[in-house]
Amino acid sequence: MTRTLFVTTALPYANAPFHIGHMMEYIQADIWVRYQRMCGAEVYFVGADDAHGAPIMIAAEKAGLTPQEFVGGIASGRKAYLDGFGISFDNWHSTDSPENTALAQSIYLALKDNGLIDTHVVEQFYDPVKTMFLPDRYIKGECPRCGAADQYGDSCEVCGSVYAPTDLKNPYSALSGAVPELRSSEHFFFRLSDPRCVAFLEEWTQDGRLQPEVANKVKEWFVRDEQGNPGLSDWDISRDAPYFGIEIPGAPGKYFYVWLDAPIGYLASLVNLFAKRGEDVDAFLARPEVEQIHFIGKDIVYFHTLFWPAMLKFSGRKVPDNVFVHGFITVSEEKMSKSRGTGISPLRYLELGLNPDWLRYYIAAKLNSHVEDLDFTPDDFVTRVNADLVGKYVNIASRMAGFLTKRFDGRLAADLGDDGRALLAHLHGRVDTIAELYETREFGKALREVMALADRVNEYVERHKPWELAKAEGGEAELHQACSTGIEGFRVLSVLLAPVVPAVASSVAAFLDVPEFTWQDATRPLGEHVIGHYSHLMQRVDPALMAALFEPAPAAAEEPAEAAQAADAGSDEPPGGEEIGEEITIDDFARVDLRVARIVAAEAVEGAKKLLRLTLDAGEGRTRQVFSGIAATHDPEALVGRLTVLVANLAPRTMRFGVSEGMVLAAAHGDEKTHPGIFLLEPDAGASPGLRVR
Repeated sequence: MTRTLFVTTALPYANAPFHIGHMMEYIQADIWVRYQRMCGAEVYFVGADDAHGAPIMIAAEKAGLTPQEFVGGIASGRKAYLDGFGISFDNWHSTDSPENTALAQSIYLALKDNGLIDTHVVEQFYDPVKTMFLPDRYIKGECPRCGAADQYGDSCEVCGSVYAPTDLKNPYSALSGAVPELRSSEHFFFRLSDPRCVAFLEEWTQDGRLQPEVANKVKEWFVRDEQGNPGLSDWDISRDAPYFGIEIPGAPGKYFYVWLDAPIGYLASLVNLFAKRGEDVDAFLARPEVEQIHFIGKDIVYFHTLFWPAMLKFSGRKVPDNVFVHGFITVSEEKMSKSRGTGISPLRYLELGLNPDWLRYYIAAKLNSHVEDLDFTPDDFVTRVNADLVGKYVNIASRMAGFLTKRFDGRLAADLGDDGRALLAHLHGRVDTIAELYETREFGKALREVMALADRVNEYVERHKPWELAKAEGGEAELHQACSTGIEGFRVLSVLLAPVVPAVASSVAAFLDVPEFTWQDATRPLGEHVIGHYSHLMQRVDPALMAALFEPAPAAAEEPAEAAQAADAGSDEPPGGEEIGEEITIDDFARVDLRVARIVAAEAVEGAKKLLRLTLDAGEGRTRQVFSGIAATHDPEALVGRLTVLVANLAPRTMRFGVSEGMVLAAAHGDEKTHPGIFLLEPDAGASPGLRVR
């Protein structure tokens, strides 16, 4: 029976370009989708931008744009990434759309009619400086469960607990740093603790549709506390104006919390796709054979395994059949972090001319069906791609094709001989095993199986030595068999690799003069087929290009000749007019958190001739005020827009002009009278606010 699949990936937040973590998820889902399509499945693979919420509203305000203009600018850059890496979405949409508005309001009203919406007056944190109620992610403090510092107001990244912002210990506003005030506001709640929801979710999460480790984690969230209170808490689904989102019907000034309408964006993108095609989406979703599949990261399990299925169930809609959860991607064993400057720019990867199929293969080779992190290591990337894709796979065709074209007009032999038939039989015998590995998302194992088959094909080539047969008298028939067998083996490998390296597979199909591969082609010999002219399919990875993908260390400034001469002469003056300080350890240095910051405003301080008041953006979602004694040498207007270095973890200092939240770094000679001048430190071009100086 032909499968019918509705497949999604988690919606990226529309406040930044894609990073390598996004591409890992899209590649994982795309490989699975391509395999299903090759098997004849009817697949609808959709994505969208998650476009609502306070962070986007605040970022847009900073940029001097409307939220719609801001997210529109982000969305306009998505195509280059998706097309560049061969991600085969059928549709890409946005949660800021008429379809999503209609669906979100419809689902809400259905939940309300079902008695699952309550309203309560709650005490909510209010920022007296920004004069607005604070979204959960703009309140930080200590986790009420494990005590971890600097955790967000809705969940702890250390222990995974979910809680209300008012549960935080020692809270502060991430926008202004002010201690937030509690003010009353009426909020709307989805009654997740309702016995109907609990009963449904206990069954739905434990019936085998989730990975075992995910199901076990979810089970912990149902456990009642010592007072007998249910483990599942009702979910606050509303936010107060000002807020960029979807208005709650019948509640002026109230908006849906972004996490309510974000997953509904899956359905909105599907609705948009069907509308473009003039097809009936309701009829499609009513079909019992339709499977709804979500690929997500491990950080959003709570929303996708509790709120999302319960919302769908009790609004009368189809619930997900599977939620496939993956881990994170690290780079040289460091967690992806914009603030720490660790990561890979997918767009930079493409701009350098690095082959997208290389990255698809490398990521696939490390993926499995479990919730495990994978690591990208540059040296390993170069070695694995060159050894597997080029050394084991592509070289088969490059060694065989020329003989067939020159000696046999490209025609494959009808009879491959006993040895050739045995090799093909072995390859065909492993196809079902590899198919099952693709189906179960054990991509790493699948590729190891394929490369083991490539080894068998290469062993066959080495045994028969076509380059020697071509010189031997009377070796024509055996040469024809050997080269035809090699190309047949290469074709089988190409079919098996097609979900992972689609661009190469497409080029192979063109070279062989056959239609785009289906999975059945892996066991369907070509026979006396005439192949086309071979063109080089893939180059080796140039380590220099891989090195260029990562930010190079700033080049050391060339020492002026006169300074070098003074040093050679053994000058008694200490460098910079001061002796080198007392020796410290690397641990001492690590305690000082230096961050790249952008100066967004600068002004003179009345009553302080030496000071400038700097407003800094250190990538925290808020700005800092810092007083710096550089007024004598720096024009405030000329500083705006420059990058500098901030001591980010320096305790705030209360001055008579206000609170200084850190210190910017500058260089000066020890004797300011004889060597006047203060030189503000500035990072290399390309640095961005929040990067840590190491």
